Amino acid sequence: MDVRVPRLAEGVESATVANILVVPGDRIEKDQVILELETEKAVGPIPSPVAGEVARIHVKPGDEVSVGQPLITLNEAAGAQKASLAETKTQPATETKTARPATAPEPARGAAPSEYRYQSASGTPPAASPSVRKIAGELGIDLTRVKGSERGGRITIADLRSYIAALQQRPADGAAPAAAPAEKPPSPQAIDFSRWGPVEKKPMSSIRRTIGQRMHESWSAIPHVTQFEDVDVANITELRKRYGPELAKKGKHLTLTPFVLKAVVAALKKYPIFNSSLDEATGEVVYKKYFHIGVAVDTEAGLIVPVLRDVDKKSLADLSQELNALVERTRKRKVSLEELQGGSFTISNQGGIGGGHFTPIINKPEVAVLGIGRASLKPVVKDGKIEARPVLPLGLSYDHRVMDGADAVRFIMELVGTLENFPEELLKD
Repeated sequence: MDVRVPRLAEGVESATVANILVVPGDRIEKDQVILELETEKAVGPIPSPVAGEVARIHVKPGDEVSVGQPLITLNEAAGAQKASLAETKTQPATETKTARPATAPEPARGAAPSEYRYQSASGTPPAASPSVRKIAGELGIDLTRVKGSERGGRITIADLRSYIAALQQRPADGAAPAAAPAEKPPSPQAIDFSRWGPVEKKPMSSIRRTIGQRMHESWSAIPHVTQFEDVDVANITELRKRYGPELAKKGKHLTLTPFVLKAVVAALKKYPIFNSSLDEATGEVVYKKYFHIGVAVDTEAGLIVPVLRDVDKKSLADLSQELNALVERTRKRKVSLEELQGGSFTISNQGGIGGGHFTPIINKPEVAVLGIGRASLKPVVKDGKIEARPVLPLGLSYDHRVMDGADAVRFIMELVGTLENFPEELLKD
């Protein structure tokens, strides 16, 4: 039997082979991890559905693979056929029912290709293999205009041929020609930097490519505006000194970030537009009743944003413990794909490595992100006197399609007020 790429998560159609843990001839047990796939900044293990012997390996580390593609062929152990059948029924990548991505209603049979338009509330692109995307890019075809024929609306080479044939047929039928595909941007020109001296070339990692693609999509699709402010954190510094040692004995290291998490949730509750998403398919603003906060983590592989669930329901001490554990697992690449999804707001804290104000990029489909710099002593006028106070720089980037500058000012000033007058009782939960 073939072990194929399963559907790893909603809207995830491809992955990169990270590690292969077996070789041809190996005897393996049911549920033994045989390889690891990297996707959406997470590394996920792929277990064997049956016991058997590795007959053939179809991929190598670094290969990009799509859902349903064979990875490894197994010669099943005697008596394992029934187990194989049972496992096949549960494998999301084979004949099971899978969640269908949010698309526009299916057009009537015979509808012109230019009338179909793929839409996704989550912002995910149409499902297609890397080879299909490459061909479409070379031909200047917009895949959102092509209706996929496979499960979940997946686009195949045959669908591309049908789309092109339909475009060629329309003028012959006397109908108005379909809109011409968008002009393909010029291909980047290779530069031989070695002409001026020694160089070293390293391939860009799949995570770095994913980060770059996501940042480009967010920056290109969302009109960003950033609101800056400074906050006096002398009160929080004193609370950390007072409660930190006792919490540290319980394994709960009290950093600045949990205070910011609690203050952000308080501001989100007062101004819920910042805890929303824009459904571009329907033109509706989706207000979320949950507070799942993404926290950007600096790792050797790049910036990864795991999500803390239900921040509003947890004590400051518990948040400290959970945050520390989540950051540690993220840096070791042990977070699951589910832990990287479902955020409603994101915090990016550069304070640990220094830096002041900066303009963070919104984590689409969210509508705002808070950037935090490093707190430093600055002269502050307090009660008519100049004092040296710890000042924390903040930068709030927001989606100007959803809210205006006045909304951002109100939100960040609410945040400043909570941080400067942080309620001590929250540390006593």
